[in-house]
Amino acid sequence: MNFIDYYAGNFFRRVFGKRTKDIQYRSALKRILKRGVWVSTPQKEDALRVIGIQMRFDLKNGFPIITERDILSIAAKGGLTGAHAAIAEIIAFINGARTNSELKKFGCNWWGRWTKKEYMEYCGLDLEEGDLGPGSYGPAFHDFPTAEGIPFNQVKHVIEQINELPILRTHMISTWIPQYAGRGEGKQRKTVVATCHGTVVHFLVDVQRKEISLHHVQRSGDMPVGVVWNLIQYSALLLMVAKVTGYKPKEIIHTISDAHIYKRQIDDVRELLKTRIGSFPDLVITNKSVKDIFDFRPEDFSVIGYKPMAGRRKICTPT
Repeated sequence: MNFIDYYAGNFFRRVFGKRTKDIQYRSALKRILKRGVWVSTPQKEDALRVIGIQMRFDLKNGFPIITERDILSIAAKGGLTGAHAAIAEIIAFINGARTNSELKKFGCNWWGRWTKKEYMEYCGLDLEEGDLGPGSYGPAFHDFPTAEGIPFNQVKHVIEQINELPILRTHMISTWIPQYAGRGEGKQRKTVVATCHGTVVHFLVDVQRKEISLHHVQRSGDMPVGVVWNLIQYSALLLMVAKVTGYKPKEIIHTISDAHIYKRQIDDVRELLKTRIGSFPDLVITNKSVKDIFDFRPEDFSVIGYKPMAGRRKICTPT
């Protein structure tokens, strides 16, 4: 992360009370293009990689929805667009959705390619068609395996703990189930895709100021495509947790362990970097009656004040 970019923007907002145009995402792309190292990937396509990129977003300056192109008008399969498509996925996951059909009930309709029989056979997965596996996001959030054999609902636990003991530093969730994600000799993989985002989700409460922040540590981040949607998803998750616990959302800190740009994306990223940027919009919960985090739905959210710039969009579509 470029700390000068972040703290200079913070100073400007405190002094003048105006939103600044956040360039952290753009700076991260430039850093990868300039300092990234070419590496082989499991996708069999080389990528430029930087290990350890962090961005910090003060929500007084808006929510991190990039404006380099109009990503919110992009329709995902099934009709949902932009923010609602991204939010549909995270809501499905925190509710434990494990199969393609369960995901579709929440409006998340793009996991079909990873749950086809042909893909399962190619990867050597012993799963039924349509099943993301017990090591996927939904089971991790909602039904984490335990030594006692009783599934552990991490989301429910964190909400309860924040309400009861907010001063603790252990309000954490992980989507990484190592025994189901491992590969190699003698190991049986049990997830169609090794979980990339949500690897560690840490909520930090400031009891005195009644504020809550989120530090999201992401294992692997496709910067031009996946990360722009992950920023929306975890912004929404912070809003949901803040709403049901009674705190004000303050800051999102996003750390990406393996931040990369694939070779086929290089030209598009260079073009993206030629576009102008606008100020971040607001992401708000419009349904004020929701009190249980598992009752939220994509239509309960709205993006206000989004003014995207011109630019190509094809590398920012959900895959």
